[in-house]
Amino acid sequence: MDGSWKSALQRAKEHSPFLARSLERLPHFEALLAAGDGETALLEAKQAGRGIEDAGLALRRERLALALVLAIGDLAGAFPLEKIMRELSAFADRALHRAIEAAILRRVPDAEPTGFIGLALGKHGSGELNYSSDIDPILLYDSEALPRRERDEPPEAAQRYARDIVRLLSDVTAEGYVFRVDLRLRPASEVSPLAISLEAATSHYESSALTWERAAFIRARAASGDIGRGEAFLDAIRSFVWRRSLDFGAIDEIRGLSARIRTRYSGPREPRPGFDLKQGRGGIREIEFFAQTHQLIHGGRDPALRVRGTRAALDALAAAGHIGGDTARTLGEAYDTLRTIEHRLQMVNDRQTHVLPDGDALDGVARLHGLEDAPELLALLDETCGPVARHFGELIAEDTPDGPVLQAIPDQRDSFGFADPDVAAQRIAGWSDGRFRALRSEAAKSAFDAIRPQLFEALGQGPDPDHALARFETLLEKLPSAINLFRLLEARPGLLQQLVDCLTLAAPLADELARRPELLDTLIDRTAFDLPGSVEDLARMMRRTERGDEYEQALDRIRIVTSEQRFTLGVQLIEAAQDPLDVAEALSRVAEAAVQVACEAAQDEFAERHGRFADGELLVLGLGRLGGGALTHASDLDMIYLFTDGETTESDGARPLGRTLYFNRLAQRVGVALSVPTAQGALYEVDTRLRPQGNQGPLAVGLASFERYQRENAWTWEHMALNRARVLVGSLDARQQVEAIVDAILHRHRDAIELQADVLKMRSDMAAHKPARGPLDVKLLRGGLVDLEFLIHFLQLRDRIALRPDLSAAIADLAEQGLVAADLRAHHRLLTRVLVGSRLLAPDLGAPGPAARAVLSRLARQEDYASLLQALDRARHGVAAQWAETFGEKLEMDR
Repeated sequence: MDGSWKSALQRAKEHSPFLARSLERLPHFEALLAAGDGETALLEAKQAGRGIEDAGLALRRERLALALVLAIGDLAGAFPLEKIMRELSAFADRALHRAIEAAILRRVPDAEPTGFIGLALGKHGSGELNYSSDIDPILLYDSEALPRRERDEPPEAAQRYARDIVRLLSDVTAEGYVFRVDLRLRPASEVSPLAISLEAATSHYESSALTWERAAFIRARAASGDIGRGEAFLDAIRSFVWRRSLDFGAIDEIRGLSARIRTRYSGPREPRPGFDLKQGRGGIREIEFFAQTHQLIHGGRDPALRVRGTRAALDALAAAGHIGGDTARTLGEAYDTLRTIEHRLQMVNDRQTHVLPDGDALDGVARLHGLEDAPELLALLDETCGPVARHFGELIAEDTPDGPVLQAIPDQRDSFGFADPDVAAQRIAGWSDGRFRALRSEAAKSAFDAIRPQLFEALGQGPDPDHALARFETLLEKLPSAINLFRLLEARPGLLQQLVDCLTLAAPLADELARRPELLDTLIDRTAFDLPGSVEDLARMMRRTERGDEYEQALDRIRIVTSEQRFTLGVQLIEAAQDPLDVAEALSRVAEAAVQVACEAAQDEFAERHGRFADGELLVLGLGRLGGGALTHASDLDMIYLFTDGETTESDGARPLGRTLYFNRLAQRVGVALSVPTAQGALYEVDTRLRPQGNQGPLAVGLASFERYQRENAWTWEHMALNRARVLVGSLDARQQVEAIVDAILHRHRDAIELQADVLKMRSDMAAHKPARGPLDVKLLRGGLVDLEFLIHFLQLRDRIALRPDLSAAIADLAEQGLVAADLRAHHRLLTRVLVGSRLLAPDLGAPGPAARAVLSRLARQEDYASLLQALDRARHGVAAQWAETFGEKLEMDR
């Protein structure tokens, strides 16, 4: 006999009356376990009820065999805790499914068990059932699909099935029981029936559910019965559980629930007889609530945190940077230890207990675990529970003294930069007088008072305190409610400075915050200062996430993700956390993803009425800064809509349209999807004036027409624009067709003298009608980006080389060929950095304030604003010199 198995069997017989009786009843399993053949014993235990027609008897036989084998395997150290919990949870799934099936078949023989669902919650849902656990399912039914006798109404039939299920699993017979069943987690359990209709449950969770129910559904799983309908239900209420916008009122409730674990527990504070491993200080529930509270706070924004298991949740939180790796490891190891000792307690008499006994009984539990005696067990638990208690105490701020909510303005106010600190303090204090709608409720005032000293300090130490104060007041005027904003700032004090920077440095960000204060949520994650991923990654985030999303919800989703990405990129700029060139590329990726997803949504919605063309598709061609892959926060989207040619003349929908009309209306729908404000605000301005014949032409043209127009009728400036053309939407084959057309146009031979005359006249006309708006208008100032773009596009068309949409890459190619100076690319990069930064820091393109000047200088990689102006002057003169060399004409430089 293997030593570990021998020891396990011996300890079971000596210290567990339940296991000793089970070994006597099941000698065959004792023989297998004595031989160390745990896996064979486990396999046979799962078959212990096979061939028994009575579901209740079959399940009780399987349960007894499984309990015995798992217990001995546990004691022998052969089965790890995760395997034991997984096997117990899988049996609960099978048992609940068999009970549902039996209840339905008893009433409706030969029926399929459709329309009745068993949702697993708690430890059952997370796959972490303990040795003698009960189960906490929620039983749901679909009124249309539920099998029933003809005279039975769906609610009546569902209640009958629910009662039969509970009896089959819970009744104690000569063979024992299967599971104790607790249905109190269902909606309004005091008054509601045992089984709830899907319609009623959905309505409850969407409108009147409590915060603790959100926490419960973190671990919810469709486990038994009609699993497909159960998964669809969980999908439908996902937004109830995982909220993208932080609700700090709800988080306070969760912390309150967590704190009540301690206030309601009356047992010993430290491990000794009477201590509760589950509810005691530093116990199992504190670890579970620690993980779930963080999941509720961050899981709405990060799907990677939406895991059910406790250890998996701790690991995911650590990987995302929300808790420390050491914290996750400490709590995870403590969880394993406590769950294992919990199993030992329950193995003794197959009772669902978590309380340490006293005297010889505690010695017996210690020896069952393989320890010498009770003092050794208590020392182990002491070492385990202490760190858990400390981490949980920090979470609920237990040790923070309850100071007055109204705190004094800091004494060092004279060191702040307000023109008159006393007046500023009085002004802030007066915000609670009722003139701001957002500060009229007592809860909002309380939340505001909690951050008032920190707010005064952050505003006063900012770059322009009085301006920041005025901007904050403007923000308050526009907010319908401010309680979440204040709670967020209280919970994350570091956000205050970033908020002040947004208010003082970047008016566009301040305006966006006033409209959507929940955008501050985006700064909580550690990824807030990371650049967004690929276009494909962004498109996945923007696509519909819930089953049954309406078209308007799909458009809202695009706007939510786009505005969040643009906001975080804006903050990265004003904090000088990223190179503006990288931000410009990121803004372009965001826009490209938005265009792709808006096209998908519009096409799907349009096809519901008008169908599709099997041999046709809409394409979107990006031009200008969008085509070149380098947008600013103020950029609109220059686009051309095209469609493929084909033989089919009408779409295949209920209301068919001819090919040209179909794609023009579809293009119109895409434009609306991208530009019209929804409940979540506006998205982009779309400019389609670069299409064939401009505003006089159709919105979308076929590829053959596009090619003919470009070959026969297009102006020089339209061919210049094609240098930065890039297909954003379209199949690979269609993209290649467009690229071939553009490539052929760009490779045409042109008369150099005629081309130069056209370019110079266009630039002269533009300078006359569209002068620079200020000293930072690096786009329109002579020697600025427009001159540089005209210059490069001229060389591209004249010499038919460097034909790349990325202007910086094209300049590098031309420099390699000796057609432009080697330093022209550096000039372009400086001008672009200033362009991207100034669109936020100086949107009127005039000279910004001192703080914004400092940030803009850092973004441009200059020591100070004077150095920046000197660098800009050098760059513009470098462009002017290249202009003179290329065109033989001197630029009239602005001053």
